[in-house]
Amino acid sequence: MLRFNAIRTGYLLGISLILAAIIYFFASNWGGLDRTFKIVLAAALIVLFYGLSFVFTRIRAVPGQQAFLSNMFLVAGCIAFGVSVALLGQIYNSHADSYGLFFIWSVPALLLSWITRYNPFYMLSYVLIHLGLWLYFYPTMQSVPYSELESLSIAGMFAIVNLLLFLLAFLHRIHSAPLQYMSFTVFHIAMLAMTNSFAFDEYGMVMNVPHIAVIALGFYIFIKVRLNKTLLTLNALALSAFAVFKFIELAEAYSSSLFFVFGLIFVALLLTGNVWFFRYLNRLGKTLPEAGTTDISTSKNETTVHEEHGSEWISKTVSRVIKVVGVLIGSISLIGLIMISTNVNHTEYVLLVVSLLLMILMIVIPESKLDSVIRYTLLTISYITGLAAILWSDQSLLSVLFLIVSIAGWFRSKGKRQLFFAYTFVNLNLATILFQQYQEWDGWNWTYKFIIFSLFIVNAVLYGVSYFISKTELKEHLRNSSLFFSLLFLFWATFFEDVVPHSYMFINIFYFVIVTGIVFAFARLKQKSEAITSVVFWFIFIVFKYYDLLWTLLYKSFTLALLGIIALGITWWADRRMAHSGKAAFDADHRSFSFMRLSPLIIAIVIVLQLGIIGYQTARSETLLATGASIKLKLAPVDPRSLLQGDYVALNYDISTPPSKPSLQEEERSRGKVKVVLTPDSQGVYVADRLYQDGEKLASHEVILNGQWYGSRILYGIENYFIPEGTGRTVEQNAHFAHIRVSRNGDALLERLAAS
Repeated sequence: MLRFNAIRTGYLLGISLILAAIIYFFASNWGGLDRTFKIVLAAALIVLFYGLSFVFTRIRAVPGQQAFLSNMFLVAGCIAFGVSVALLGQIYNSHADSYGLFFIWSVPALLLSWITRYNPFYMLSYVLIHLGLWLYFYPTMQSVPYSELESLSIAGMFAIVNLLLFLLAFLHRIHSAPLQYMSFTVFHIAMLAMTNSFAFDEYGMVMNVPHIAVIALGFYIFIKVRLNKTLLTLNALALSAFAVFKFIELAEAYSSSLFFVFGLIFVALLLTGNVWFFRYLNRLGKTLPEAGTTDISTSKNETTVHEEHGSEWISKTVSRVIKVVGVLIGSISLIGLIMISTNVNHTEYVLLVVSLLLMILMIVIPESKLDSVIRYTLLTISYITGLAAILWSDQSLLSVLFLIVSIAGWFRSKGKRQLFFAYTFVNLNLATILFQQYQEWDGWNWTYKFIIFSLFIVNAVLYGVSYFISKTELKEHLRNSSLFFSLLFLFWATFFEDVVPHSYMFINIFYFVIVTGIVFAFARLKQKSEAITSVVFWFIFIVFKYYDLLWTLLYKSFTLALLGIIALGITWWADRRMAHSGKAAFDADHRSFSFMRLSPLIIAIVIVLQLGIIGYQTARSETLLATGASIKLKLAPVDPRSLLQGDYVALNYDISTPPSKPSLQEEERSRGKVKVVLTPDSQGVYVADRLYQDGEKLASHEVILNGQWYGSRILYGIENYFIPEGTGRTVEQNAHFAHIRVSRNGDALLERLAAS
């Protein structure tokens, strides 16, 4: 089964890389293609992916995987449709990342979800609808002034939508575990946002009551009604998040020594509750049946098995998150308590003494006398507070003393994570000492570079020293940690500008040669952990230097396409080898059925609908370009980037802030659609004259433009102009006017920018 899943992962990776290549290609807005060819190419890609989905229902070229590939290409076809809609927005300069794009995209995703009941379509629909809703209420590049009640209502709408989705999934009306967990999580995030007293002075306190009630109800349902360890864990995380958020609100309102004492008590209760809850959860799983085990339905039993496997890593993740939050709050509380309660002039020394005493106690007390969670929580708090103290005191002698105790703490630690964490603080301590010694060195830039190079050398030396340590456990951890930080600081140094002539190039070549060499050396010596670490840093270097620094989106798209083809080729070759060796596996569950084979006619209708949407949008825009009245507007651009559509300039027109007239001021009080009458000035540039009144007759030189109020500004849907990658600065400097095509009913299309 492991090999079977690896083959599927390979195919999925290859398809994902090719989709990413398509997105990057269109986002680059390459000038070598005219708009007609781009539209035809986008439609052809939709047909290609859906065609491949159909083809893999008929062929047996990939034993055991043809149904999986058919379904994956079906998903890829839906994604390609979204990319095509985004491309139309780029070609005809509609809103960048607009809510309309995601709502249109969600239509076929929802239909395919209903037809197939397939998790990828459920999740795609979920993400698209939420993106559409979010961008509807909070558009990019625009600030919408909502009242407190309106903002609360928006958060409440997200909470209700996610609660309904969760109930549908929880009651098995929708069979999708990922959708169930995602909607449950977002529901609690929305509820927590509604309790925010910083944003909602009037309603935040009141909303605490329903949120607490919902959390309490969750514990009852997931324990007594239908046991579900994953949802129970997420519910516990929601309770922890609520408690922490309320602590922050109270800290802002009631900062005092007594409050910070309560903060330390809160941390103790939080961590104790964390330990107690997960021990209880383990016992609960052994004494009670998991959700659905009493049901004779095979699908419910399978769902139960998946929940059991998924709950373990979710529980570990949640437990660690709670511990990290507890450590941070404990550190803040300890620092705040010492700062407020001490009357001495140098509070930093008191803070350092407390942290050293706490650290020494945790080092000295035997393992058997203190719970490991408490030990490492207090040890971490002492690390953080001590580091804050030595930075505050700026005394090298005290920093060296703290370094010695930190090193002792590293020797005393047990376990990989604890040792690595302690080693990290030793490096931070060393960086602090170096900064204190050389901070006057010819500016911060030189000091900073010197510190990074010094830490690289120290860690490289420690890696060499690790070979001479006899104690096996410490030797292994010192070797792994020192190698990691050696490569980290050396990689960091590859971004430094020339310290001396050509040093940037030399450091990058040195890094590449060294890391490539140790990759082969570790592989040959069969030192697995070191080989993995060095390979990861090798790939990170290649990605940053090649992917982000040297190549444009166009070349990145070619690279990703090539990598996708290679991944598919290697996976296919491995799949065929497994088949010939008799090791091919076949998945017997519902996912092994091709949805294209089961519902070809209905899916074909959805495909035609998508192509129809593309055709309609294209025909509508082309008609407007051909028949619309041409007008000229004054503008002032800026230069951001859209996720799917590439670089664009966001345009701010003079007519976006029309002259203050009584009729306009009345309209401003009710945000909504509006028609603005434009008239040309003496230079032929159109300016806003008045709001259009229904039935009003226009003069021959006047045009109307449809817009919508956002605060005191009017947006017309022509605020984005998409450009080839990297040309934004030139456009900003040279473009002062926009040429617009306007239809008789007031719809507008941005045609081009010009200097005059």
